[in-house]
Amino acid sequence: MLKNRKIFINYLLILFSASLSSCKTSSILPNKIPLEKIENKVLLKKFNENKIKIKNFRSKVKVNYNDQKRKQQINIDLRIENNKYIWMSANMLVPIAKLLITSDTVSFYEKFQKNYINENIKSLNDSFGTNFKLLDLQNLLIGNPINDLKSDKFERIKNNKYYVLSPILKKNGFKPIYFFDPTNFLLKEQRLIVSGTNLTFNITYKKYQIIESEKYPKEISISVYDGKNYLQISLDFLKLNFPSKLMLPFKIPDGYKKINLK
Repeated sequence: MLKNRKIFINYLLILFSASLSSCKTSSILPNKIPLEKIENKVLLKKFNENKIKIKNFRSKVKVNYNDQKRKQQINIDLRIENNKYIWMSANMLVPIAKLLITSDTVSFYEKFQKNYINENIKSLNDSFGTNFKLLDLQNLLIGNPINDLKSDKFERIKNNKYYVLSPILKKNGFKPIYFFDPTNFLLKEQRLIVSGTNLTFNITYKKYQIIESEKYPKEISISVYDGKNYLQISLDFLKLNFPSKLMLPFKIPDGYKKINLK
């Protein structure tokens, strides 16, 4: 009887030790600097817990534009219906332009030169050698990586300040690199390098805000460099909310001239 009891106790101790060991390898705590001996799957699981989920998203956005030759500030009304539409209306005291992106089409018009764009996304991707989707742009705007952290495989890049991961395979003609903050596991930056070119996009999430107990980007800095020219765009998200329904009015006015991007 005593022997059986000892065997049972030893068995419980083994199970307890195994569970502790399992916890150590499957959890990670916030830290000021990135930890080295952490498996990628543990990091990815933690980062994925912070993935921002939306149904309808609306925000006023103050945009500052600087291409090293001129600076401009415009205000944008941004509306997103999850993986269906991205709608923007830009104004500088008066409305100046509108943009509507669906899963199939990019449509845009501006009132100064009375020009418009109405192009199929597939044909645009073919022209630029990419495979960019509506959801990719949505993720960039709301603070999610454009890769699926659950299904894609990643390699870790050594960095003293951030957890840095990059997918082993290219994503949509880009080679993304993701920087995550070790203090809160939020996405700090995603860097997109266009394959076969000098074109690089840096999207930095400088500040987050808490809305309805969830964290969303407050300030985003976007820089574009093609090896010669440098463009800087800053976005400040104001009055962010999540309406049950969205109005997305869009109609290209008569008499506007079409711009061919191909």
